[in-house]
Amino acid sequence: MNSPDTALPGLDLDRLTEWLAAQRPDLAEGPLRGQLIAGGKSNLTYAITDGATSFVLRRPPLGHVLATAHDMSREHRVISALAGTDVPVPATYALCEDTEIIGAPFYLMELVAGTPYRTAAELEALGPERTTVISTGSIDTLAALHSVDPAAVGLGDFGRPEGFLERQVRRWKKQLDASHSRELPAAVELHELLAASQPPQSATRIVHGDYRLDNVLVDATDHVAAVLDWEMATLGDPLTDIGLLLVYQRMGTRRIPGVTDVAAAQGFLSEPEMLDRYARRAGLDLTHIGFYVALASFKLAVIAEGIYYRYLHGQTVGAGFENMGDMVDPLLRAGIAALGENDR
Repeated sequence: MNSPDTALPGLDLDRLTEWLAAQRPDLAEGPLRGQLIAGGKSNLTYAITDGATSFVLRRPPLGHVLATAHDMSREHRVISALAGTDVPVPATYALCEDTEIIGAPFYLMELVAGTPYRTAAELEALGPERTTVISTGSIDTLAALHSVDPAAVGLGDFGRPEGFLERQVRRWKKQLDASHSRELPAAVELHELLAASQPPQSATRIVHGDYRLDNVLVDATDHVAAVLDWEMATLGDPLTDIGLLLVYQRMGTRRIPGVTDVAAAQGFLSEPEMLDRYARRAGLDLTHIGFYVALASFKLAVIAEGIYYRYLHGQTVGAGFENMGDMVDPLLRAGIAALGENDR
């Protein structure tokens, strides 16, 4: 996190102050200060304050980006729609699609207090009982999301659920082809298996797209205070979320390299416990869960290969990017193995 400053990359605080004075004078008075909370290839998140009131601003990454991948109005819409449901989300305050204000569309939302736990060490410091509460709350929150009727909250047209699984398989193969720099036989095998073994789609629900423990804020009482990072949200098959969560779970318990190891913490729900609780609360059939784990493994492998490709070609820099290629083959092989798992 950057230290507070009156000048931040991607955020003109003077222009923002002028816009707020005209559009939402109740949100802030006087000079603003900001901190970059999260940045990079994902949407940029800033904490803004006038010294008395604080809020969050979200905008797309710097430079040229695909509007469909960083659509502020979509993020703002889904978070606003979920207000009042059992899914905890920040309150939204304003949406600005005028790129002349700070150089890109943006929206403002509540600054929610909480911790995004990413490592087993962070949870171990809390003890097994609190870890159980946190991991249970995270799966209950995902089940709550998948219990929301999209049409009932005004999101009936938020995506194209028909053919969702087929498009996902096709999309990630296309992304992999765009990052080709080496032969990956396991990727060819996994893609062929996914294309040939797609199950019937589950009932259409709101899909978060990247649900994991460090994309939620946990409050001081160990309850989920807010679900964040909705930039990949759409309508589709909700089991793609649980499949992805299982892959993240296995990064902590099966030595699959990745971005999180929270599931290794003592007290964290085991995979069977997590699946059983989710199935009971979401009311969804997990018979073909192996396919969804395989699809999520393919997706994460393609993302890792894309980062590695850009690193090799000098198109991106970052700590650990040189090791992203090492994640790819283990993820692909884990996906192939998942397709062979017994049906639940």
